[in-house]
Amino acid sequence: MREATLLRLLSSQFRLALVVTLAFAFCTPEMHSQPPSQPSLLLGSAWYPEQWPESRWKDDVELMQKAHLHMVRVGEFAWTALEPTEGTYDLDWLERAINLAGQHGIYTVLGTPSVAPPVWMAKKYPGILVTDENGKLYTGSTRNHANWNSELYRRFVRQIDERLAERFGHNPYVIGWQIGNEYSRQSFDADTQAQFHAWLQHRYGSLAKLNAAWTTAYNNQTYSSWDEIPLVDGPGDNSPGLWLDSKRFITDSLRAYQRVQIDAIRKYADPNQKITTNLMGWYDLFDHYQIGQDLDVIAWDNPQVKGSYSPMENGATHDLMRGLKGGNYWVMETTAGPRGGGNASAMLRKGELRAAIWEYVGHGADLVSYWQWRDALNGGEANHGALVDVDGRPDPIYAEYAQLGAEFEKAGPALAGTHAQAEVALLHSYPSRWAINWQKMNPAYDPIQELMSYYTPLRQLGYTVDIVPPNRDLSRYKLVIAPGLNVLTQAEADNLTHYVEGGGHLVLAQRSGMKDEHNSRWSERQPGPLAKLLGAHVEQYMSLNDPVAVSGDWGDASASMFAEQLKVDNPDTQVLMRWLAPNSWLDGEPSAVSRTVEKGSIAYIGAWMDSATTKRAVEWMLKGSAASPDLFPVPEGVEVFHRRGADKNIFIVGNYSTSPTHVKLPRSMQDVLAGKESETLNLPAFGVAVLMAPE
Repeated sequence: MREATLLRLLSSQFRLALVVTLAFAFCTPEMHSQPPSQPSLLLGSAWYPEQWPESRWKDDVELMQKAHLHMVRVGEFAWTALEPTEGTYDLDWLERAINLAGQHGIYTVLGTPSVAPPVWMAKKYPGILVTDENGKLYTGSTRNHANWNSELYRRFVRQIDERLAERFGHNPYVIGWQIGNEYSRQSFDADTQAQFHAWLQHRYGSLAKLNAAWTTAYNNQTYSSWDEIPLVDGPGDNSPGLWLDSKRFITDSLRAYQRVQIDAIRKYADPNQKITTNLMGWYDLFDHYQIGQDLDVIAWDNPQVKGSYSPMENGATHDLMRGLKGGNYWVMETTAGPRGGGNASAMLRKGELRAAIWEYVGHGADLVSYWQWRDALNGGEANHGALVDVDGRPDPIYAEYAQLGAEFEKAGPALAGTHAQAEVALLHSYPSRWAINWQKMNPAYDPIQELMSYYTPLRQLGYTVDIVPPNRDLSRYKLVIAPGLNVLTQAEADNLTHYVEGGGHLVLAQRSGMKDEHNSRWSERQPGPLAKLLGAHVEQYMSLNDPVAVSGDWGDASASMFAEQLKVDNPDTQVLMRWLAPNSWLDGEPSAVSRTVEKGSIAYIGAWMDSATTKRAVEWMLKGSAASPDLFPVPEGVEVFHRRGADKNIFIVGNYSTSPTHVKLPRSMQDVLAGKESETLNLPAFGVAVLMAPE
């Protein structure tokens, strides 16, 4: 009996061994094996294997490997190749491409093809396309023209996403998913309008409540039926409440469409595969804070096609993107130009892209991808620059990118587990930007530039800056500045009050606290529900045709664009600056005030002051908040970025000028790229150093 049992056991073990042996024996080169550990810092490119004969793929990935690339993005424009006819799928070619890249040490971020429905689908089901605000069905572009509110289109998207996730959800070479590509076109078709009406009914419950919230008695706009209310995108109707709720609906409907794809992917995909989409910086069709909530990691596209690089302006956009979820992020597309699809197509100077990308990393990017790998033979961006030209040979930028790839490999271990940390935050909200841009009052008034007027001196004075929404927990910040926080909900006001009463230091800047959640005027004058805490209010405001002088604690200055005259209501509130404007309503009136609240403080600045005075004002804010700079001083033209880990500090220093420069370090640090200890740096034009120091 024991012998028979032993024979059966040996027989089963033999069968198992035989199956394993045969599996390996018949394993083809296209089949995937376990890849090496994923680098902590990834450099890559967008790759479109479906546009080229498969015989050229191997040459492509070998060139990628030589350039030290460890990531490609594929698939986001490949729906027809994946589903040539309705219900007929071909995913084999995509698996061969992903596995081929993986065998060369290159991971994949897989794009869902939902940005560009196949021509056969658009012809058979035209209702899946967007309709513009004039009721015309869109027939132009071959991408970003699908109606994300269409239930039929969502069904097609769900089906293709589930097919992809089932096939690649556990492929070890796939590290992430990109949903669509650059959300950018809203539909105004009849069904979407009906969805908007249902959304409004759910939000307000009754037309009477909606009419009251929007003050529709103004200009006789009162609605008596839900279907009388048009979905708009901008000031097409003279109703600020309608503008704002239209934007909220666009955001919510886009988020629901994105959720369809997230759920389809998560149905099959490994939890370690991160889900994202590629956003576009300051673009404001929708509220990015809302869209970002459901994503595992934020990614965005950062083209460089103006011929010169501004680390200050670019850095603010990185901080905006980092602030969407408060963590490290990906740059899914960048380019040195030329750009074939637009009018701006000047290339950055030699070495400048490398320096720019190191800034991306300094602000918190853990993945940077170039657009694109190989030039296309045709299409709207056939003139676009690439790493490899149409003949399959590298373009000049390839060598610079290869240098970056080698540096990423060298510096990646040091940067692992590090991220930017800030004691100072700027508040930013999409409703406030929408409200100001729809009613600028001065055509030159730009809420982004208002934010930049404070961001720039903060960076110059040595501070890492977070850009976050007003409903975020602010307790970790010693100083919070809110430029142009025009729309302020009661909940946000309560959050800011809690911050100040808890010892925080809050500075409100021009046009803050004017509107409530419905884009209606608060019944209190600015800053609305924060006026009592401030102990002052905006008595009146006006656009300025010419600069006006102001003077006070921050010296003599010039203010332009817009003026707010303040009035003190509490004896504890101090006047910091006054308007000097003879023969004007403003003359002698306060332009900036401040009040101490227990261990915290609140201030309001009603003047858009010149840059030198704004910098002095920022120095005053920083001193009062006891915030400490985390960046060391560097010469003009040089920038420094700071990432922290559990037991280390990483400083990335870049020379963004065309002249060599010398930088004295505050202490000796390990120069990661040079492989030595350094107390000084000699940086050539666009030179970069990655420095590591113990915590």
